Amino acid sequence: MINVTSAEQFDALLQTHPKVIVDFTAVWCGPCKLVKPRFEGFSTEWEYSTIRFAVIDVDQVPDVSETAGIRAMPTFQTYVNGAKKGEVLGADPNKLRRLLDELAMA
Repeated sequence: MINVTSAEQFDALLQTHPKVIVDFTAVWCGPCKLVKPRFEGFSTEWEYSTIRFAVIDVDQVPDVSETAGIRAMPTFQTYVNGAKKGEVLGADPNKLRRLLDELAMA
């Protein structure tokens, strides 16, 4: 799990890892806190071992959040070879798992 703290770090992450999922979150977001343990749990499952998991606090890295078009938290976005592939808004673990399954198969 990588805590992204700058746009440069985010760009480097997308350039060096072919499959990335990002949790756009905020410390004040209640639903974000509810889904965080599930997101962390998914990061340890073997079927997702080829995926790099990252977290971005929208208040700490607003330039990345703005560029990514984040309008609600939590928002999960997947990237394949640096290009955005998928997105899920909200704290639904089932939708998050489906998003991860799609990314794992990409």
